[in-house]
Amino acid sequence: MSNVLIIKHGSLGDIAQASGAIQDIYENHKNDQIYLLTTKPYFELFKKNPYLHEVILDKRLPRYNLIYLYFLMRELKKYKFYKIFDLQNSSRTNFYKNILFPKANKEIWSSSLTTLPVDKNKKEFDKISVLERFDYQLKTSKLNTSNTLKPDFSWASSDISEINNHYNLKKYILLFPFCSPHLAIKKWPHYNDLIKIIFNKFGDEYKIVTAPGPSEINDAKNINALALLDNGRALDISQLTSLIQNSTFVIANDTGPAHIAAHVGAKGLTLFGKHTTAYKVSIERKKFKAIEVTDLNNLSAEKVFERLVSFLS
Repeated sequence: MSNVLIIKHGSLGDIAQASGAIQDIYENHKNDQIYLLTTKPYFELFKKNPYLHEVILDKRLPRYNLIYLYFLMRELKKYKFYKIFDLQNSSRTNFYKNILFPKANKEIWSSSLTTLPVDKNKKEFDKISVLERFDYQLKTSKLNTSNTLKPDFSWASSDISEINNHYNLKKYILLFPFCSPHLAIKKWPHYNDLIKIIFNKFGDEYKIVTAPGPSEINDAKNINALALLDNGRALDISQLTSLIQNSTFVIANDTGPAHIAAHVGAKGLTLFGKHTTAYKVSIERKKFKAIEVTDLNNLSAEKVFERLVSFLS
């Protein structure tokens, strides 16, 4: 039995997307031990993944912290990994490759760079969707891929019966009106208008709720929806996954929760401005679709409601 390493640092949406690739790596290496290197926000979460044997923490300190890098590299080298799958595909993980295996080819270190098509440069290759890039990377590394293009993030869910009982959740429409402050271009500004239309149409048939992250709890006070918390704290990723999975419908900006919804089979919509496309981030699934516009400010609540009604009917 040999050791295989997968690298996936984040972020939340990217981890949901990588779930199928991780499963395929496991399916192709059933006689090996599968390890995963990740960062603190996802360390405990990945311990729940049934396709991993062990999770290794990368504190991801600055690259100029040579002492940390030395101990990280020493930690990784003790496992004598014979194969590394870099699913992060970042400049940092390429830096790790140059330290650990400076002469490694795609037979040892599988990444988007080492498996790059001969007729494309990295910029051209990155124009195809995230899941297609994963699929090409793994197939070029001689893996059979039956899950990479259809990731299933449901392994991350947990029991939320106490939360359901506390808030009396049965039929609910789940909104994610938040986004990182530095990504304001992703934020649709008309959630309260949509909430008013939903209430006028459906009354009390559906609870309208949201699940703010730790830094979004104050912002949630500006949204006319019930903010779901766990004893005053934001739900963890596993609780959030279950909440999304059990929802009647999800409406979200292009953020991590939208990607969770797409990859747990939830029914819903995500709203895209010009920052990227739904195709490129592989977010559209059978039950989960996108509305794409040039300017989110000009996307009316009535238009979003029309799509919501078409799904519910």
